[in-house]
Amino acid sequence: MRPLAVLAVAWAAASGPVRAEPPLSAIDWLSDSVTDPAVRTVPPALSPGPGTETIEVQPLAGISVDAVGLLPAQVTGLPRDLWGPGRPEEIARAIRAERVDTLPAVQALLLTLLLAELDPPAAMRPGEDGLVLLARLDKLLDLGALDQAQALVERAGPTDPELFRRWFDISLLTGQEDRACAAMRLTPDVAPTFPTRVFCLARRGDWNAAALTLETARALGYVTDEEDALLARFLDPELAEIGEPLPAPSRPSPLIFRMREAVGEPLGTVTLPLAFARSDLRTNAGWKARIEAAERLARTGALAPNQLLGIWTERKPAASGGMWGRVAALQEFDVAMIAGQPGPVAAALAPAWEAMLAAELEMPFAQLYGARLARLGLPGEAGALAFRIGLMTEEYEAVALAREPVSDEERLLIGIATGATEGLEPPDALGAALIEGFTASAPGPAEARLLAEARLGEAILSAIDLITDGARGNLGEVTRALALMRRLGLESVARQSALQLMLLERRG
Repeated sequence: MRPLAVLAVAWAAASGPVRAEPPLSAIDWLSDSVTDPAVRTVPPALSPGPGTETIEVQPLAGISVDAVGLLPAQVTGLPRDLWGPGRPEEIARAIRAERVDTLPAVQALLLTLLLAELDPPAAMRPGEDGLVLLARLDKLLDLGALDQAQALVERAGPTDPELFRRWFDISLLTGQEDRACAAMRLTPDVAPTFPTRVFCLARRGDWNAAALTLETARALGYVTDEEDALLARFLDPELAEIGEPLPAPSRPSPLIFRMREAVGEPLGTVTLPLAFARSDLRTNAGWKARIEAAERLARTGALAPNQLLGIWTERKPAASGGMWGRVAALQEFDVAMIAGQPGPVAAALAPAWEAMLAAELEMPFAQLYGARLARLGLPGEAGALAFRIGLMTEEYEAVALAREPVSDEERLLIGIATGATEGLEPPDALGAALIEGFTASAPGPAEARLLAEARLGEAILSAIDLITDGARGNLGEVTRALALMRRLGLESVARQSALQLMLLERRG
């Protein structure tokens, strides 16, 4: 792996699943934390404070930031020249257009693509370097994958204003605002806006400078009335105590979100973009908020199943019904699995699984327990359910080979898992579309053109679009997606996607 810059930042000593409308993309809610470098209307940087160590940036000349990644080719299995001769702006547009509410196998493929270490598009022109990286970062933020996004931008070196803007907001949402402010003071190419400057001066303890900066911003008209009211309370705790509650903002940025928290008027994250849920994973958040945030992040693969399990089992639920009923069912099942006795496991499995289905948390549950469940040899309905859950794990093929089918549906599931679908009778229209996807040899004309032009990355993005649309009822696109995935060498992704279409309630 070849880092493009080394950024050493020292701490400063004195410093549910169904939505009525699409969620906001990252570019809609990022803070206006830095100004356009072409039009600087504020001082270029916050002055360093005493005890602040230097930031060291060592860019490697001649290397594109779009080549930055966290996963090398030997881990992803993707070729370095995946983007081929594609146009950076078209690739960036396609990445930003990807939906995050799709099949878990597709979410995992998208996450791998976003984190992969790849050569930049061969057709890149002067001034286009970084377009693909910014799109990748924004999609990681849409997925709620803040830790991965932070690691990616730090590997690139957040010295460019747009990269710094994203890194600053990630730091705010992960509770590292002092580190972000220290870096801002020491990055000469980044000019903070007035609200950011006031925030960072106050975080550093320089209240007089912060108040003077706010007065200057008012006089010059560089803060809105809403920003002025919030900043005034941020600087004066007494004003926050005696004043009427501020109206809730319609599109809060991470900077507003963090200042609202500081003045004692925190905003709930349930209705905010997914990235904001990351702040509720902090230990100072209540257990209910931590559970809700962990479940939201686990649905997109941004949170590891073991982290979700750790939060689920922190304590015993004090109430019943809804989320608490789900937690109680999960805890009872987890205890049964620890004991390893088939009888208690079989009794606790159905209630736990129903709770996971209702919350669309089947995949984290399967990843936690599916392989062990399949090896328990449960009888009857519990065994059939354990088989289906086992098919949603990385060991899906071994689980399928160990099962003697008892229905046409199970025969199709086993055929898909093992790649042997020829001669199988489809039980319904979805089954027919899946079988055709594993027997079709030619991709559609649009996909064929991408393949012929060696634009393999865009072909993968097209396959993600097709399977996501297909899961909503267009079975013809399911067939095209599976055929394209297999043509691209993504056999395992194709099989897991097909299995998930049969096993999960993600259609319609």
